[in-house]
Amino acid sequence: MTAETKANAKAATVALVLLTSLNLVNYIDRYILPGVQEMIKAEFHVSDERIGALTMYFFLTYIIAAPLTGWLGDHFPRKPLIVIGALLWSGTNLFTAMVHNFDGLLFRHAALGIGEASFGIYGPALLSDYYPPSQRNRALTIFNVAIPVGAALGYSFGGWVGQNHGWRSAFYISAIPGVLIAVVILFFLREPERGESDTRSEKKKSSAVLDLLKNPAYLTATMGYAMTTFTIGGISAWIPSFLQREAGMSATSAGFSVGAITAVTGILGTAIGGWWAQRWLRTDHRALYWVCAIGPALCIPFALLCFFGPKSFMLPSLAIAELALFLGSGPVNAAIVNSVSARVRATALAGQLFLIHLFGDVPSPRIIGFVSDHSNLHIGLGVSVIALVASSILQWGGARFAPRDTSTASPIPQHS
Repeated sequence: MTAETKANAKAATVALVLLTSLNLVNYIDRYILPGVQEMIKAEFHVSDERIGALTMYFFLTYIIAAPLTGWLGDHFPRKPLIVIGALLWSGTNLFTAMVHNFDGLLFRHAALGIGEASFGIYGPALLSDYYPPSQRNRALTIFNVAIPVGAALGYSFGGWVGQNHGWRSAFYISAIPGVLIAVVILFFLREPERGESDTRSEKKKSSAVLDLLKNPAYLTATMGYAMTTFTIGGISAWIPSFLQREAGMSATSAGFSVGAITAVTGILGTAIGGWWAQRWLRTDHRALYWVCAIGPALCIPFALLCFFGPKSFMLPSLAIAELALFLGSGPVNAAIVNSVSARVRATALAGQLFLIHLFGDVPSPRIIGFVSDHSNLHIGLGVSVIALVASSILQWGGARFAPRDTSTASPIPQHS
């Protein structure tokens, strides 16, 4: 192994560790709200629909900012943009001290989406320049393990701190790690050349932005992901409240239970899905799409059992449903970045974020809250199962368009 190869492998590892760490903090910040939203509802005396609007406005701002951040990512270095985004969303958490009415909380939560919109685009795009197509599923699987772990910590941390020190305190403390990691990234992360790990055949792909709308491999993976995101967004926003109301749990107990389940099943599901897709890619270039189709299909019966079954089945069913949902976390992102040219990758990821949130977790928390207000939370959460059916169908149909060069690209240099 040459000195240059070792240096490239080390730089790729450093990038993966730092970006995964920041992704962890990103999701901790995002999932503090569900852990404390019953306290917020009690303080401001609002309906379930209004509570759901907090998450809706966060993602609405998120998707409005995404096109601009995507354009910036394709025309400017990504590292400083990541640092600015992390400092912005961490700083926004500190403003919670000044929030003393629900409209102010809506504004604060909407502003949080601007900072987070940047990282969801730049992180995967940067990693895709370090790792070639054959290894992106593995790298992005590791990167996405931070999602369930961060969500779990957000639920647990938010519920515990909120119950013992007030819900505002949870947002104060969460601002610190993002600032620290942003500073480390500024000094220790190397900005890779755009497309430096792409294969020759991939570099020849069309780079016109309008071609994204004619790219069925990109569109089916993205819209399938949007339907899964509808379910994940709705469940993550409402399951702590569901357990408090229907199972009689306290905020701390519900937050800890959901957090523990999300952490364990998220790590296992993401790891199993990534490993399964990586092995399957050796014999079938459509494997990324197959895994993304199977996960939602497996989730459906257990989600129904959790929402409508006996109380004793709630937590075990939730665990199996989440395990199935997380199978596609790494493969879906690998499928999306492999389907487009490096020259428009940030724009493609911005389009992905725009679509998955517009059709996914922007409407789902409020729709579930609206249905709950007019019936109950069992039926409200049951709406999310419809999206699982759509997700599985879209990914299954998208497999026919999977690019064939993802399994033949040269692998990333290994550590000696």
